[in-house]
This record gives sequence, structure tokens and C-alpha cells, in this order.
Amino acid sequence: MKAKYLSASLLTIILIVASSCVMEKDDSVKSVEETSERPGVAIDLPEIIKKGKLTVLAENSTTSYFIYKGKKMGFEYELLNLFAENLGVTLEVKIVKNLDSLIIMLNRGDGDLIACNYTVTNYRNKVINFSEPFIKSQQVLIQRKPDGWQDMKEEEWKADLISDPSQLAQKKVHVWKNSSYYQRLEHLQEEIGDTIHIEGVKGNIGGEELIEQVSSGLIDYTITENNVAQVNEQFFPNIYIGLDLSVKQQMAFGIRKSSHLLKSKLDAWLKEFKGKSTYRYIKRKYFEMPHVTRNRKRDHSTLDGTNISKYDELFKKASDMSGWDWRLIASVAYQESKFNPEALSFGGAYGMMQFMPNTGPHYGVFPDSPPGTQIMGGAKKLMADEKFWSSVPDAFERKKFALASYNAGRGRIQDASRLAKKYGLNHLKWEDNVEVMLLNLSKQEYYQDEVVRNGMMRGTTTYKYIQEVTARYMEWVTQY
Repeated sequence: MKAKYLSASLLTIILIVASSCVMEKDDSVKSVEETSERPGVAIDLPEIIKKGKLTVLAENSTTSYFIYKGKKMGFEYELLNLFAENLGVTLEVKIVKNLDSLIIMLNRGDGDLIACNYTVTNYRNKVINFSEPFIKSQQVLIQRKPDGWQDMKEEEWKADLISDPSQLAQKKVHVWKNSSYYQRLEHLQEEIGDTIHIEGVKGNIGGEELIEQVSSGLIDYTITENNVAQVNEQFFPNIYIGLDLSVKQQMAFGIRKSSHLLKSKLDAWLKEFKGKSTYRYIKRKYFEMPHVTRNRKRDHSTLDGTNISKYDELFKKASDMSGWDWRLIASVAYQESKFNPEALSFGGAYGMMQFMPNTGPHYGVFPDSPPGTQIMGGAKKLMADEKFWSSVPDAFERKKFALASYNAGRGRIQDASRLAKKYGLNHLKWEDNVEVMLLNLSKQEYYQDEVVRNGMMRGTTTYKYIQEVTARYMEWVTQY
């Protein structure tokens, strides 16, 4: 639940999976050349319409597919969902755990399309076809700003960064081995006449996970498309994405070479759809609208210093009903919307307490509800989430679990709790225990664990959410 211009919880988009796929154990070690020898199965548009389902092979990412507070989202997902509606079929998403298996899975009929921000290359064109391109984007270098960059002038911290591709000489860059990024680095070595130490990673580590590793200091450099980089720059403000490494390249959906009718239908639909305002809105929503607000430090005390907000009395009424301290409810409202009862996030969450359309009505909150109803509904939701975690013995720890559930959904926090128990941590304690596993849910080693039922998420968002909400609350307790 987050405002359009502030949504910290929106980052949970981050990224969350609703389905999984089964693959042969040796798929990840087969090359693209090997898959070219495998004939495409005879599944084309008539068969898809007959079974009433279009199956898409996707990755868990902000551009491909994710779930935000129970809502299926993703730039490519939204396009293909509209295409499926046009065909009169449902859209099924299969999350691919290892991107090295994409073409194998497509050609053996596990899916009908590849949707993972796939760059059109001659190499891939040998074994699959591509649809009409739906977006163009150039490759950019992801690098980390120096420590303390927030206190420097821009020209000062930029002086420590790579500003020209030739400066990658003798540097180590981590990229997916079977990607166009790897090929670009190979060509760049020839262009600069020096060695770039290219670390090719397997497809079971996603591009967004590599970006997070740059941000955290585990690696120094990676490469991704600018459209993906723009979204992740908002999640990780200490990365710099300003160095282009290629011309604009075409992104398209992968299609079996045997699916001629599907390609023809999808191409015609995309050509027409790209001229519509709906396409422009979806593109703007994912790549242009701001998703987070930064520097939310000490600007939360409002009015004359004796009140937190003009809604203090409403927060106090909600406190009487729920048993939650009114200042803690107010801290949540500030985190969600900066007390804006008309806030609307790009994921569809609305109001001061940022309810999703499928959740708000359960608590009596609708987009046009007055502030008092919004606050009361938020307090009811917090109270329900706390009751859900009644097994947590410590009262304030229990509220942290409730806050985390409010932000990311109960299922995600249950996943982190189960992981904590499995790895010998206290699954009923938030700090240094469940929060540790929440952060690990962005890593495939953990989110593919058998105890995880809801897939991957970028736990840093909820981790910071709890820290900011509780720290602000503690400060307000001493002031109001």
C-alpha cells in the first residue's frame, strides 16, 4: 500500500512469484546450438485457442512478471494479458527458474511465448522467431556510487565512476553467460583493444539479483537494459546507470519457428496496439512514473509542532478501536502516503492507508471514502494482521510482523518465517532472525527452497519499511 510518489511498499513488486515450472535437471547445461537441433512441437494458434490458454515463459522481474499485494503485474505480462483477451483465451504464466532453459522449454512445448525482456539477436534468431518489437532500449553499465556519495556534489562522486567504455579494461563484469550482454562485452574488448574480465553467470541468477549485488558491494559491475535499470535505480539509489554501452536494441517476445499463425496474429496485434493510448500508459507506468520517494528523514512533523497531522483525532479514534498506539498508526499512514487521502499508486493502491482494490472493501474502504474511514480501515487491517501472528510472544515484535504483513502480504512473511526456522533462527522473532531471511528472499538459493510457497521478493523494501515506520514512531512517542 503506497502512494504514487512515495511507494516504499510498492517495491515488494518486486517481485513476487505465483507459479513455478518443472524442468529437466540437465536443461541448464544445454546450449542454444543444442536446442536448434530439437524440432519445434506442433502447437500453433489453433491449438492454443482450442485449449483456451496461452502459456508464457517468464522471469520474475519488474519488466516481465511479478505479484504486488496479490495483483499480477509486469510490463510484458500486461501486454500479453490484453493479447490473450483479444484471442479469447486465458493467460498462464510459468516462471522459469533457469533462463538458460528458455529456448529448450519453448521448443519442447512447455510454453508458447518467451517474455523476459528478451533482446532480438542474430544468435537467437537461428533457433526461434521473434515477435514485432514492443520496446527499444540500450544496454547500460550498472556501477556503484562511492561511499558517502549523498554528502558529495554530483561532479565529485561521478569522478570516481567509469565514464567511458574503454575504462572497463582489466575490470571484472558479471553478466548472464547466454545473454546479449555477454556478447556485447566480447565485442567491446575488440573495440577497446584490451581485456575485460567477463564473469559469465548461469541463468539461475537473475539480472535484477546482479544489480542488487552491485548495490550491496558483492560485485562491482553488471549490465542490463536501460528500461530495467531505470526501475532498479529507484530501488537502489546508490547505483549509477548513466553509461550507455550499446545502441538501442529491440525487445520482443520469443516464438517457436513452427508457430507461424501465432506470430502473424501477435505481430498484427502489437503493431496496432502500440499506437493506442493504453500502450503508452502501460509503458509510462512501468518505466517513467516514479515508484519511490527518497530522503524521507525528518520532514514528518507537521503543523505547529504540537500535532503530527491534521488527522490526529481520527488516529486516536482508530487507536481506541484497535488497541494500536495512534502514533504508530499515524506512522504507517505517513509511510504509505504522507497523509494524502487521495494518493494513488501505480499498482492501484488508493488512499491514505493505500488499500489495494481487492482488499479495501473487506475493511470498508473504497477510493472515495473519507479520511476517517480510511484510517479506521487501516487500523482494522493492522489489528487483523497482528491477530494472524498471535503465536509471536513479544507484543512489539508481533506488531513488526503485522507491519511487515501490511506491507508485503502475510504469505511473504510466512515464507521468511519458515526459512528462519529451517536455518536455525528464531521464526517468531523479527530482528536479526525473520528479517534476515526476508532479505534472502531475493536470492534464488532461498526463494527456490521447498519451504517457500510464494516465490521471490525484494525484501529490502519491507525491511526498510519496518525500520522507518518504527523509528518514526519511537521519535513521535517522545514528542507527542
